[in-house]
Amino acid sequence: MADELVLRAQRFINTTYGNGATLGISKLAENGQTSWTVMYALTRALQYEMGLSSLSNNFGAGTLAAIAEKYGKLDANTIPSANFCRIIQSALYCKGYDGGEIDGKYNSRVQAAVEKLHQNMGVSVTYPGSALWPKTVKGLFNMDAYVTVNSGSDTIRSIQQWLNGQYVLRKDFYIIPCDGHHSRDVAKSMLYAIQYELGMADGTANGVFGPGTQSGLKSHTLATGSSGVWVRLFTAGMVLNKRPVAFSSSFTSSLASAVSTFQSFMKLAVNGQADFRTWSSLLVSYGDQTRQGEACDGVTKITPARAQALKSAGYKYIGRYLYNPSTTDLPEKEIQPGELATIEEYGLRCFPIYQTWARSVDYYSPAQGVTDCMNAAYKAEEHGFKPGSRIYFAVDYDAMDEEVTSHILPYFRKVKEQMDALGSPYKIGVYGPRNACSRISEAGYAGTSFVSNMSSGFSGNLGYAMPENWAFDQIVTKWVGSGDGRIEIDNNIASGRDTGQGSFYPPPAEKLDIGFDISYWDDLLTEVETYMTSIGKPGSTGYVYTLQECLETVMSFDAAISSASRRWRMRKALIQTSAFWEFCHYSYADIAQDAGVVWYHTDLIPDWGKDLPGLSRLVDSSTGVAKISGRTCILSRNNAIRAGLIEGETMDSTADGDRWTMWQKCNQDNLFNLNTVPILHIWGADGKSGDVKEETPMRRPALDYSSGETLEILRRYQGSGDEAVAHAKLRLPLYEIFEKFNRISRGG
Repeated sequence: MADELVLRAQRFINTTYGNGATLGISKLAENGQTSWTVMYALTRALQYEMGLSSLSNNFGAGTLAAIAEKYGKLDANTIPSANFCRIIQSALYCKGYDGGEIDGKYNSRVQAAVEKLHQNMGVSVTYPGSALWPKTVKGLFNMDAYVTVNSGSDTIRSIQQWLNGQYVLRKDFYIIPCDGHHSRDVAKSMLYAIQYELGMADGTANGVFGPGTQSGLKSHTLATGSSGVWVRLFTAGMVLNKRPVAFSSSFTSSLASAVSTFQSFMKLAVNGQADFRTWSSLLVSYGDQTRQGEACDGVTKITPARAQALKSAGYKYIGRYLYNPSTTDLPEKEIQPGELATIEEYGLRCFPIYQTWARSVDYYSPAQGVTDCMNAAYKAEEHGFKPGSRIYFAVDYDAMDEEVTSHILPYFRKVKEQMDALGSPYKIGVYGPRNACSRISEAGYAGTSFVSNMSSGFSGNLGYAMPENWAFDQIVTKWVGSGDGRIEIDNNIASGRDTGQGSFYPPPAEKLDIGFDISYWDDLLTEVETYMTSIGKPGSTGYVYTLQECLETVMSFDAAISSASRRWRMRKALIQTSAFWEFCHYSYADIAQDAGVVWYHTDLIPDWGKDLPGLSRLVDSSTGVAKISGRTCILSRNNAIRAGLIEGETMDSTADGDRWTMWQKCNQDNLFNLNTVPILHIWGADGKSGDVKEETPMRRPALDYSSGETLEILRRYQGSGDEAVAHAKLRLPLYEIFEKFNRISRGG
């Protein structure tokens, strides 16, 4: 929305300075909107009117010093020219204050605006009256707000105002925003304030959390009953880290309770006191870097000697990379053969990280999210990570907030959508700065965060609180062990939200299946149709879908079926065969039975079932693409849950409510239905149990299944008896057709 007063300021700049190429001021868009372009133009105009020889967009130390030397302060008696005053009036307009008419007069309206500006900045006691002082002029010529904006916190604004009023006279402290939001400037101002209170002189205080600051804080532990400026600084730190406390100079029992909660959250020793480690965690992202973590990550292979060194040093969880796109750099970055077996042998656990380049905003796109998710899942399956492991996708650069919005959130949305499309074999985590982790997690695209707090200078870390769902807190790089066990790692604090994985599938002896090569589609369709026609299946009447429609449906889920086959170490042809065979036998009688199930559980007959002959109420039916009943689905999934293959709560296969819940998923969610097929095959191999006939246990589906084993597991999918045996024999050649094309795709 255009602001008429800002529009006046833009017109003044354009009329007075817009044609002066030597000033570096381009003609402004007259849109009535304040922007950095407008503030840069005003800054250059101010420097020009001051007679500075070098003009810059930056209101830096030179401009600040020149104001102090030439005028001391700016008021009606010291303003050097009418245009100089007009520039001040225009800047006030752009900040939302009444600068009077742009008439070159430092009149009562201008003076009232300056007094209001100083009040909002929190410096009216330090700078009483209506004169502008050098540091407040600097604060006038930028885009900082001095009133709450975008739902800013009044408490944070009071902290910002207090810091300004308390320390503005110190040499290197400049006016910070008073907008109610934590930020990089606010975080740095807190460090300056700490250093000033420690007695550091101007020039020594530098806003860096260095040895002097750390040493000083170690002697300023606070507890219940403490009071004064140190408590005020500590409570400010708590508020800025989103802790629900009052900004106060008194250390109360309620504050001690809140401190204990924060310490527990950050995995610090819980004592309710403002000790050094608590101060550190409030002031800088990495906190006290001497803390010993239980987790680590690195780009070096975990050998037996290194595993022992890490275990002896207290480490339990090791982050390792699923993939290395480079064939020359960091040759051990990707998990190496035998490494996960070593980690398991030494009682350690591993959490997988996925990163290719990911070091600039232009890497992140929705298409890249799809590609990365597919590759990450495939590599996790190859390395042997079991279902349910969490993969941390990396944001390994200083992502600005607007870049998180424009690029990184769309990327992670596609990562999640693609993982869902694969059947959710793995959970999703995010590695990156605090802001990126928090925003991605709040959007629902990641369950836990691996926070790159070691990069304390990142804009996404400075001024942002720790993500609520943090799992690992990366704080420092260090060396562990000696001799053959010596290894460089990043030391991480573990919250316990993710404990990685402690057992892994062994490396596959044969190639895992991959996605179908679509160039063979016509050949696959021809062979499938020819074979099915040759055996007279599924028949000419009474069936809902053509063979082509059935094959297209099954193959449309190729990515999910490929992922399931890799995950369970079985041939994808086994899943394809069972699903396709059942789907092409889906009849109008099946539709009637499905309608009967809906009728039984809801007392409603769906429109598509009202006129079906033979419709009756049914508790359950075989439904969906692979014709799976609610009872069978429950029993097979219970078996997998008890075996630790999948996560979830077991259900009662005899309870109407549980059967109805599972039946609806099988009926309405094709992906869920197809992902149940391999679970059914595993159940069939394990020996069926429950309210169905027992089967003698056999070897679970494997990549090297013999023809006889394949025939038996296909038979068990349908049950027992002569018909199941006969159908299994008919399905075996179909299996061989699928396997032929899968073998071509995977290259042998």
